[in-house]
Amino acid sequence: MARAGGRRAGADGSPAGRSAGSDAARRRADLRLVPAALCPWAVAVAGAFLPTFWTLLLCAGLALGAVLLLAGRRKKMPRRSIPATVGLACILGVAVGAHSALVGSQRDGALADAVTGGDGVVVQLLLAGDPREASPPGAPADRERWSVPADVIEVTANSMLIRGSARILVVGGEAWRHTAPGQRIRTTGKLKPAKPGQSEAGILSASSRPTVLEPGSGFLQAPGGLREQFRLAASWLPADAAGLLPGMVLGDTASLDEGLEADMKTTGMTHLTAVSGANCSLVLGGFVLLARTLRLPRPCASLLALGGLGAFVMMVGPDASVLRAAVMGAVGLSAITGGRQGRSLSFLCTAVAGLLLLDPSLGVEFGFLLSVLATLGIVLLASRMAAWMPDAMPRWLAAGIAVPLSAQLLCGPVIVALQPQFSSYALVANVAAAPLVAPVTILGTAAVPLVAVAPGLAVVPLGLAGFSAGGVAGIARFFAGLPGAALPWSEGTGGMAAMLLLSAVTVLLLWMVLHPVAVHRAVLALHALLAWLIAALEEEMRGALRHSRGSSGPRRGMSRRPARGRLEVCKNPPGRNQLWLLPKRRGPRVPRRTPPAGGTLRRPP
Repeated sequence: MARAGGRRAGADGSPAGRSAGSDAARRRADLRLVPAALCPWAVAVAGAFLPTFWTLLLCAGLALGAVLLLAGRRKKMPRRSIPATVGLACILGVAVGAHSALVGSQRDGALADAVTGGDGVVVQLLLAGDPREASPPGAPADRERWSVPADVIEVTANSMLIRGSARILVVGGEAWRHTAPGQRIRTTGKLKPAKPGQSEAGILSASSRPTVLEPGSGFLQAPGGLREQFRLAASWLPADAAGLLPGMVLGDTASLDEGLEADMKTTGMTHLTAVSGANCSLVLGGFVLLARTLRLPRPCASLLALGGLGAFVMMVGPDASVLRAAVMGAVGLSAITGGRQGRSLSFLCTAVAGLLLLDPSLGVEFGFLLSVLATLGIVLLASRMAAWMPDAMPRWLAAGIAVPLSAQLLCGPVIVALQPQFSSYALVANVAAAPLVAPVTILGTAAVPLVAVAPGLAVVPLGLAGFSAGGVAGIARFFAGLPGAALPWSEGTGGMAAMLLLSAVTVLLLWMVLHPVAVHRAVLALHALLAWLIAALEEEMRGALRHSRGSSGPRRGMSRRPARGRLEVCKNPPGRNQLWLLPKRRGPRVPRRTPPAGGTLRRPP
């Protein structure tokens, strides 16, 4: 009775109903900042492919549109936030376009002649990032290739000295693996044009070993040293755990086994070997839990979490992917601590616009697109899917299923475009590995500074994190060995559309399975609608038949009796002789003899 009364009170507008309405309002997606994210993203993509002049012309058009929207309104309108939102989106697009034009001017600067010439050059570089493996799968050890981002200081080409500032990508052999950010290096090679959409001014194919002119600051080289120490400290673990643990904690996959890497790609678990938003969320969650344990106020807890996240970023290395993951994690923290869980989409749009303002080249990277889509799926679908689960299911299990499923549904079409295959057990494998990811990330992150300060104290967290990493590797190998683990999928736009349709059907089937009563009601309503449509169509056909009979009069031949509704033969056949109406004769059939042409038929004697 109390429950029924509460429901009635809520329906009548009581405080219970108002609280339920306010909760629904907080959960409702706020779409006002979506244009502020889409417009800068579109401008960033256009600036990566258009020449500098057209990019500046696009910026001028957006600036004019912003002025017309913001300054051209002389009277108040009921929905004045719509032009203000669009005007803000245009302003952000202008800022991103100007940054893209500045980057594009480096491609069209003094280095452009050396890039288009294709001759041998001598360059001095300032390394701007850590080396990454660029060799194809299965390449022998003596032919490994490594890529390093660098800023050009000076270039000597065709007896001419060119000085300028431009970002290029250096691709070299095994010797480039041991370089570090901040080093000033001289080398030789050939400059090649970058691919369309790349932010670099060119690609240097190094033909000699790097010669270090200045070692650089130890602050920039500290992350590389920490990764090397952590990799050596984890070498006593089993092979799979020793190779996977540095990748899950620091994104270092240098010692990861090729077979395990292929199995993780087959089962859709490759995202675990890179520093992503999930890692940053776990680190933030650990610091927030620590702050709550110490009973710190909410602002102090937020500052502690942000400081811990900054230390984690500096420990891993401030690469573009790490900064992107950190910003996504910080936006999630602000959504939680700000008490506005229903506006997570607005915080996501803010993160997208901020990242594009810092680096417009992120707009054409598939990693950025996958990160945004995964976060969008979690924001829009995860909580709703978790609410669909039965009440008997624990909340942690419902969230463990809903989060990877929602992220995979939105990322599936993009993953198919990159790798045209369908991972049949991706969801089951990620759900099975989810309880092991948190111990690996939290304990492994805690072990990184201990490895550098007190290696003896790092043995216990390393052992526990390594045991969990070994479990993740075992799950990947088990599901990759099952039949049908990787099914072929069509390529191109057709494959993406098919995967998008499969994602929509998956959501629909999940809702139908978890809501049988609602499905039963929907089927009955659909049946009633179809019955009404059929009855209306039959009545219309009968009316048309009566109208046609009244206009043309009675017909001969086959007729229909409206009383009984059956077809029968009329009594007045046409005038011609129709032998098929006569009954058949019994007995042997006598063939009919016809006289030949021009003669007579003789009778037998």
